[in-house]
Amino acid sequence: MTTVDDLELIRDAARAAGERALAVREAGLTTVSKSDGTPVTNADLEVDALLKDWLTRARPDYGWLSEETADDPSRLQRRRLFVVDPIDGTRAFLKGRPWWGVSIAVVEDGRPIAGVMRAPDVAETYEAVAGGGARLNGRPISASATASLEGCAMLGDKPMFVHPAWREPWPPMRIESRNSIAYRMCLVACGAFDAALALSSKAEWDLAAADLIASEAGCMVTTHKGGRLAYNRADPRAASLVCAGPALHRLILRRVEPIELAVPTQAN
Repeated sequence: MTTVDDLELIRDAARAAGERALAVREAGLTTVSKSDGTPVTNADLEVDALLKDWLTRARPDYGWLSEETADDPSRLQRRRLFVVDPIDGTRAFLKGRPWWGVSIAVVEDGRPIAGVMRAPDVAETYEAVAGGGARLNGRPISASATASLEGCAMLGDKPMFVHPAWREPWPPMRIESRNSIAYRMCLVACGAFDAALALSSKAEWDLAAADLIASEAGCMVTTHKGGRLAYNRADPRAASLVCAGPALHRLILRRVEPIELAVPTQAN
């Protein structure tokens, strides 16, 4: 199968998954807390089951990694796999806010080669294939060319930027947050925001599809140390995230690279 075939497959699956999530929410959600305190709904689980059946039937030789499926180490022996977050931004989904979506990537040899992020409440579909550019609802998108932190539009945790431990205070910026990390990265990819910064661990299913979309739109996507993200690892977590156009990315790294973060723990 070609990468374009895979993109068509995951695009159709993401759209169907988004419709299922909306239907389950309309019918009524039930929620429990995971061991880490984060919520999971019946919609998360139904969408995960739908996607696993849809995608693995179509590509039985691909591996599978999803937030809501128990990890199967056999994925590590697969050259290609699906990396899925059935509902990224569950808290927004629960509250009826639009900042959530279905994130699906096809990863090959440790890098995403096809990715889709579907945000159903705002009817947005972000997608990319490696080497083919990024699109929003079928139209090409690109990151902003902003080259100054002062006045930029930043997605992140506002209290983090005013913490007294910074060696140099951050300049005035428009700082906002969105529950879904994948959606944040897509908003940077399309130029609606200039950068996204997270100094806490993120899982592969949060990042894989949006990493490709943002990279194909001209963003630099790395850890806070400047390292490229890798996928299908035994422990599927990255320590941090910096996503921005090249000029702004360099300015952010100068500030955050000296920080030493705790090693992420194994995801459940």
